[in-house]
Amino acid sequence: MNSRRLTATDAKAYRNLRLEGLQNNPEAFGSSFEEEKDFPMELIAGRLESQSSYTIGVFDQEELVGVATLVQESMLKLKHKAGIFAVYVSSGKRGLGIGKHLMVEVINKAKELNGVEQLNLTVVSTNASAKRLYSSLGFEVFGTEKKALKIGQQYFDEDYMVLFL
Repeated sequence: MNSRRLTATDAKAYRNLRLEGLQNNPEAFGSSFEEEKDFPMELIAGRLESQSSYTIGVFDQEELVGVATLVQESMLKLKHKAGIFAVYVSSGKRGLGIGKHLMVEVINKAKELNGVEQLNLTVVSTNASAKRLYSSLGFEVFGTEKKALKIGQQYFDEDYMVLFL
């Protein structure tokens, strides 16, 4: 298992894994499969090359099996914070420590960024395995947003978590 920052050359693999996540776990993302399925490859490649975000990928051999995106706030009063978004491990590769490896890499990257003191993320309140992982790495819940997501007629609450570096 190895990990690295994704680049434009990883756009197709990233898109495939992202769409898998949006289909398999729609409650885990603010975006939907319907919104992202037709995104042009150039848009995805551009996002991976952005200077304001870092998408880390974990590979099993040459296959992309896990991703997470780190975004540092840009406004002067918020630059001490960064957010973790779009965390996903392929359903066939869960339970192998990939999620932990991925999160450790993201945390380490955040520590390299100038001025970042805290990491924030949200997680669906019912996602016990993700919450366990985040808690084991030092994240703490500091609030819950009721009905944060709505899929069809079903609502999902999200827990806000923070890690002070």
